[in-house]
Amino acid sequence: MRAMRNMSASAGLPFMKMHGLGNDFVVIDLRGGGTMPSGALVAAIADRHRGVGFDQLAVIEAAKEADARLTFFNADGSRSATCGNATRCIARHIMDETGQTALTLITERGALIAQDAGGGLTRVNMGAPLQNWQDIPLAEAMDTLELPIEGAPVATGMGNPHCTFFVPDADAIPLEQFGSRYEYHPLFPERTNVEVVQVLSPDAIRLRIWERGTGITLASGSCSCAAAVAAARRGLTARRVTVHVDGGTLEIDWRDDGVWMTGPTMNVFSGIFSDAFIGSV
Repeated sequence: MRAMRNMSASAGLPFMKMHGLGNDFVVIDLRGGGTMPSGALVAAIADRHRGVGFDQLAVIEAAKEADARLTFFNADGSRSATCGNATRCIARHIMDETGQTALTLITERGALIAQDAGGGLTRVNMGAPLQNWQDIPLAEAMDTLELPIEGAPVATGMGNPHCTFFVPDADAIPLEQFGSRYEYHPLFPERTNVEVVQVLSPDAIRLRIWERGTGITLASGSCSCAAAVAAARRGLTARRVTVHVDGGTLEIDWRDDGVWMTGPTMNVFSGIFSDAFIGSV
């Protein structure tokens, strides 16, 4: 990828396609220079018929105070402060590139620590969960453990807002209608991610995900963290749980220093967006 970063602008825009448990990303590496993509270009790249398609797009930039700086976009072109699975994927890429086994990555969420967890797995500390209404944020003061919404969901902030519903059977929920309904609930002025959770045991949950600005996804790191935190706060599980999502499993461990997430990553392919594609936006 160093050669890709040194290519001139006239050669198009290099990118990588990655995924964590099917939660897929386009990653643009600007450590060698370049311009942050516009929201319109991000949305065009997200088109799975006319672009490449992704759940989130991530941009890597150089950072003097850390190993790299990450910026995230949703599929609709809006910004997201955090993306856990993309952070793990990029951390693995940089560790493979440099030989390091631990990194510090700067995001709008703050400085996140990533580590090689062994066995091909990568872990990242997503930071302390935000539990106060104004930090999530919610539109007004209320108990975040039981929102005044049908189903009494839990609100959590992981750098982005989350609304977690506990149900007897997660697979029975019509997620497309359910998620789109609550993403724009007036209690969430910045919209929200929506999680549907079924507790399987004190150390395991089943999670289905509707991501703000994207829709249904096979996995989500921040949603998995928020769901695990919500379950522990309700007393339904321990603080360390296995999260079963449509794309596989993640291990979430809510420790005193933050919420640690561990799972697999995959760097699928590299490519170049043509000048014609970029100029068509």
